[in-house]
Amino acid sequence: MADSEILASRRILIMAADGFEQSELEEPLERLQDAGAAVDLASLQMGDITGWDEDDWGDEIEVDLKIADAAADDYDALVLPGGQINPDLLRIDADAIALIRSFADAGKPIAAVCHAPWLLIEAGLAKGRRMTGYKSIRTDLSNAGAEVVDEAVVIDGNIITSRCPDDLPAFCDAIVAALRDTG
Repeated sequence: MADSEILASRRILIMAADGFEQSELEEPLERLQDAGAAVDLASLQMGDITGWDEDDWGDEIEVDLKIADAAADDYDALVLPGGQINPDLLRIDADAIALIRSFADAGKPIAAVCHAPWLLIEAGLAKGRRMTGYKSIRTDLSNAGAEVVDEAVVIDGNIITSRCPDDLPAFCDAIVAALRDTG
């Protein structure tokens, strides 16, 4: 099967806010679209959100729908890019946390990279899980009850975590594999 057909019937939701790490949104978006998936971007408000590109503001990307209007039933997986600002804004939004919990309750893949595992902590999904994340949040993961490891990608049930932009190839491979394996 061609790469462009692997996920032809799949719908993926990426949830992000201003300050998302540019590569951590763009690379999974491109990889999932190249594999044939339909991908929507949900954020706190409609319009454009602005990424963070290494040490300064990056590119803008258009939002497809508000998080408050998104439903896990409409998607096959959830992708959470990191960056410091983005997950910090999202983890205090009740709709964002409720949406993450909805994906978890449905047993659908949730993929979080870099600082995005903060969102998994806030959603109550870290305890008892094997996880990774950016080095500065590993204590937070441990304090939330996760078994923290230093690996490029960690898969524990339906939760996929990665450490940083360098891990994006493995992170994207894991998302595609999870979606291919779920039907």
